[in-house]
Amino acid sequence: MKKLLLLFMACATVYSVQAQLETPQPSPAAKLQQKVGLTDITIEYSRPGVKGRKIFGGLEAFDKIWRTGANKNTTISFSTDATVDGQTLKAGTYAIFTKPGEETWDVYFYTDTENWGAPAEWDESKVAAKTSVKAYEVPFNVETFTIDINSITNNGGTLEFIWEKTYVGVPFTVPTDNAVLANINKVMSGPSVNDYFSSAVYYLQENKNIAQAKEWIDKAVEMTKENPRFWILRQQSLIHAKAGETKSAIAAAKSSLELAKKAGNNGYVKMNQDSLKEWGAM
Repeated sequence: MKKLLLLFMACATVYSVQAQLETPQPSPAAKLQQKVGLTDITIEYSRPGVKGRKIFGGLEAFDKIWRTGANKNTTISFSTDATVDGQTLKAGTYAIFTKPGEETWDVYFYTDTENWGAPAEWDESKVAAKTSVKAYEVPFNVETFTIDINSITNNGGTLEFIWEKTYVGVPFTVPTDNAVLANINKVMSGPSVNDYFSSAVYYLQENKNIAQAKEWIDKAVEMTKENPRFWILRQQSLIHAKAGETKSAIAAAKSSLELAKKAGNNGYVKMNQDSLKEWGAM
């Protein structure tokens, strides 16, 4: 019995050592994060080595789909839409597949990212974008497969693949200019209705400068006079009442009440009726 116990303990020790053993991966994982303009781009892939082999036209046959790395699919994620060769890639994550050729490569952005290697059955409907680019010979050997983003501008860059003696670059653009112009126009046009409304309500709730709250809520009401909103008028009535201006508070509450009735919002109908009774208007 004692011998069996010792044998069990020895086996458990060996298993524990084996379970904790960590060795280097033949194709180590890599993660590249790059901001281009206002777009965050993340690439995750594994990096095989040449190791004395002929790569393109050898290990990786010409005109065959390649996973563009090793192990799990190489993926690229865009935080905004991007454009490749006139084709829009919606914000999201894509697998990158390539078809190396002697003079050109086909590069595919594939919506299914859960393959190990090339898909068992290629599905053209999952190709979000495809482009063909020239392959260039470099005058030195690149031992470890590398993906990078270079030639970066505010509005785009080049997705680069380099391994052995081959370089391939895929230009892409991102909608930075449109986003910046929209932000500029928004800021320069001043606060929105919601900005004034939210600020005024916060000041009311936190018992801050009621005169400032009144100024903001009045601006929100003025900006919506062509399409008045009962919830904004409701807050105007409360702010005016707190500011000691009961007459204008009653007028705002009555307007809010009528609009709430038309909208079928019984909650706001009751709140306005309760306030009007409190202020002696009903």
